[in-house]
Amino acid sequence: MDDRPPERILGIDPGLNVTGYGVIEITAAGPVLCEAGVVRGTSRHSLTLRVHEIHEGISEVIAALRPQVMAIEQLYAHVSRPRTSILMGHARGVLCLAGAQAGIPVVHYSATQIKKILTGSGRAPKVQIQQAIQRELSLADLPEPNDVADALAIAVCHYYLNRGVGKIGLHKAATAGRAALQGQRVD
Repeated sequence: MDDRPPERILGIDPGLNVTGYGVIEITAAGPVLCEAGVVRGTSRHSLTLRVHEIHEGISEVIAALRPQVMAIEQLYAHVSRPRTSILMGHARGVLCLAGAQAGIPVVHYSATQIKKILTGSGRAPKVQIQQAIQRELSLADLPEPNDVADALAIAVCHYYLNRGVGKIGLHKAATAGRAALQGQRVD
């Protein structure tokens, strides 16, 4: 009998008010949804309390579901909104800390890389990502809210980048996956 826990990937879409998370379990048939949801940083509270809430929430998810890796979206900095990037950095920091405290590796993917792996286009709209995740995880409905869909997309992207592109079957996605594995830019 195999005593090892099932292989699980935790995908995270970081946010100060709403952080989406999705845990997929790897089976012989491919990835399946284990659990998904959101961790809320109460917007009425100070920045300090919000990042604490995010850290505690994700730490609880990690403790309960025991993923072997955390995949998180990289921070995108827009020149017209530097404050947003700085604030988002706080959320990403405590999320990475939660992973480090749990002793699991934390890997980072750009939004365009995630979209390209799942849809073949680095500029895919949100609904296309939701549809891709619905198809890949055989879900009855589109995953909602967008924070959850994005978190699941990050987890599925990690799965495909670390196991080949398998059932995606898109030439563009396969090319992007191989380029990413070789450390080349894919966006």
